[in-house]
Amino acid sequence: MLKAQVFDQLKTAMKNKDVLAKGVLTLVKAALDAAEKEKGSALTQEEEIAVINREVKQTNQALDGAKSAGRDDLIEKEEAKLTLLKSFLPKQLTEEEIAAALTEAGVGAGMNMGDAMKIAKPLLNGKAEGAVISKVVKSLIS
Repeated sequence: MLKAQVFDQLKTAMKNKDVLAKGVLTLVKAALDAAEKEKGSALTQEEEIAVINREVKQTNQALDGAKSAGRDDLIEKEEAKLTLLKSFLPKQLTEEEIAAALTEAGVGAGMNMGDAMKIAKPLLNGKAEGAVISKVVKSLIS
């Protein structure tokens, strides 16, 4: 699954002496190993994607911090890290695709945010970032 893919890319990064990729892949492998150890058994595809999504979210936060501090050196690193992390995720849906899927699932005007998100989260888990899902849900229910 993803863990094997990460390990293979880590070996390649080590052979190629790619410091950034090695660092990122080591962090991802450690996060996957920790989640697996915590669970006590092998992770499912969905659980692996959730771990990668958590890393993407943390990287986005670091990127925002670097941008607000005006640190161009960090911005470049974080963007490269983000690109590498997103390569492990399934293709992300566009806002139009998310809106279509949610409308089909029954999310519409007059619904409250909590109920709409209860439908949206399981339906789009791993296929879109939480912030994007939230934005589309808000536009649909208003």
